[in-house]
Amino acid sequence: MSVGVARAAWARGWGAGWRGGAVDVAALLRDATAAEEPRAAAARREPGQCSVLLFPGQGSQQVGMGRGLLGFPRVRELYDAARRVLGYDLLALSLHGPQEDLDRTVHCQPAIFVASLAAVEKLHHLQPEVIENCVAAAGFSVGEFAALVFAGAMDFSEGLYAVKIRAEAMQEASEAVPSGMLSVLGQRQSKFPLACADAREHCRSLGIEEPVCEVSNYLFPDCRVVAGHLEALHFLQRNAARYHFRRTKMLPVSGGFHTRLMEPALEPLAQVLKTVDIKKPLVSVHSNVTGHRYAHPRHIRKLLLQQVVSPVRWEQTMHAIYERKRGTEFPRTFEVGPGQQLGAILKSCNLQAWKSYSSVDVLQASEDPGPDPVEPLR
Repeated sequence: MSVGVARAAWARGWGAGWRGGAVDVAALLRDATAAEEPRAAAARREPGQCSVLLFPGQGSQQVGMGRGLLGFPRVRELYDAARRVLGYDLLALSLHGPQEDLDRTVHCQPAIFVASLAAVEKLHHLQPEVIENCVAAAGFSVGEFAALVFAGAMDFSEGLYAVKIRAEAMQEASEAVPSGMLSVLGQRQSKFPLACADAREHCRSLGIEEPVCEVSNYLFPDCRVVAGHLEALHFLQRNAARYHFRRTKMLPVSGGFHTRLMEPALEPLAQVLKTVDIKKPLVSVHSNVTGHRYAHPRHIRKLLLQQVVSPVRWEQTMHAIYERKRGTEFPRTFEVGPGQQLGAILKSCNLQAWKSYSSVDVLQASEDPGPDPVEPLR
C-alpha cells in the first residue's frame, strides 16, 4: 500500500467512523490493499522497516492525558464522538480530572481507549510510514479493543460502546466483593501456585466461601500480577519471604480483574459484542487470552469475552511478536497511549526488541508539533 493510499484511507475511514457513518476504516483499507502490488509490498517491508503498535491498559491513566494530542487533525472530533457515545465530557475528565474520578474503572477504560487511538492519529500525522508498515498490534486488557479498532476489525463508535459496557459491568462486579490486584516481583524459585493455594486456604479459615487468588497477568519473567479477595492478597504480602517474592505492591484498581470474580460482567459484554460488526483485522492482532494472533472474526468475539475472566498473557504475547532468527532485525515498536509501562515490560522480555521502542507523548501540550512524535523510554 503506498503512503498516499494509506494516508487517504486512514483519514477517510476515521473521519467516517467518528461521525457514525456507514463507511469504515476496514473497507477502505481493504480496497487500498487490493490495489497494492504484492512484490512491491514485500520488497518494502524489510524487518527493520516494519512497525508494531502496543496499546496500554487500565492503570496507565494520568490527568492531563490528551493535552499533547489536541493540536493534531481530527483528535477533537474523536473526543466529540466519544462524548456522544458515553454521554459525558471525556476530554474534560482526561485533561482536568480529578484523578480519583479518572481512576474509576467506568471512566478510565474509555479514557485510555480514546487517548490511545488519538495517539495513533498523532503518529499517523507525523510519521505516516509507521502506520503503513505496521505488521502487528497488541493491547493490554482494554487496550486490545483499541488495537482491534486500529486494525479495522471494528468501528470506533461500536468499539467504544463495547468498552463502556465492559467498564460499567466490571466496575459493578468489583464493588460486589472486596478484591484487588497485587504486583509481585519474584525470582526463579518463587512458588506462585503454592502461594495462591495457601492464600485461598487462609481465606477459607476466615469464613470466606469460594475464595479467589490466582495469577491474572503474566508480565515478564518472574513478574506476575495476582488478583483475588483482598484478604488473600494481604496474606501474600505478609508472607512474601516464604514464597521467595522479592517485592509486592498493591495496584490502584478496584477489583480482581481477569479472574472469575468478573463473571457477572460476562453477560452484559456478551450482549453488546453480539451487536458489533467484527471483521478480520488488516494487521495481526494478538489475543490476551492465548498470546497468538486472531485467526478469524468469530475468535475475536469469543476471546474478548473470555479475556475478562482469564489472565492476560502479555509475556507470551511479547515472545510471539518478537521471536525471530538470530541476526534478523527487530521492528520499530511504538507504545500508543498514556504511559510507558509496556515499554518497560518489553525491555524485561526482550532487550534487543526494546532498543527500537518509542512512546507517543499524550501529555505534553504543543501549539506547533515538531517533527519527532515520540519520546524515548527513560
